[in-house]
Amino acid sequence: MQSIRSVGDRIGRVCNTAPMLAVTILYPRADDSTFDMDYYTSKHMPMLAEKLGDACQGWGAATIAAGKYAAMGWAVVTSEDAFNATMGAHGAAIMGDVPNYTNVAPELLVGEIAGGSQ
Repeated sequence: MQSIRSVGDRIGRVCNTAPMLAVTILYPRADDSTFDMDYYTSKHMPMLAEKLGDACQGWGAATIAAGKYAAMGWAVVTSEDAFNATMGAHGAAIMGDVPNYTNVAPELLVGEIAGGSQ
C-alpha cells in the first residue's frame, strides 16, 4: 500500500489554501472603444489594491488581442465580505475612475477559487 505522500509526490504539487475570491473585470471590445492599459496598471489597479488593503492577495491585467473583450483585470481577495466592504466604502471612487482609462462599461465576474497550484 502506497502512502498518500508518495502518490502526491508523483502527481505534482497541490496548493491547499483558505478559500479566496477571484474578481475578474472584463472590458468589452467595440468599434469605438478605447482602453489605456498604462493608466490601468499604473493608477487604477494599484488604487483598487490599496483600497482592498490586506484583503488583496494579488492582481493583474492583460490585453486581449481578438474576440469579445479588449482587456481584463483580476484581483485575488481574501473573502467576498472584504470585497463587498471595500466596494461599499470606496466603490464610488473606484468606479468613478473608469472614464480615465476606458469608454466602455466593465463586466464583473466574482467567484470563489476552487483550486490551483503555486
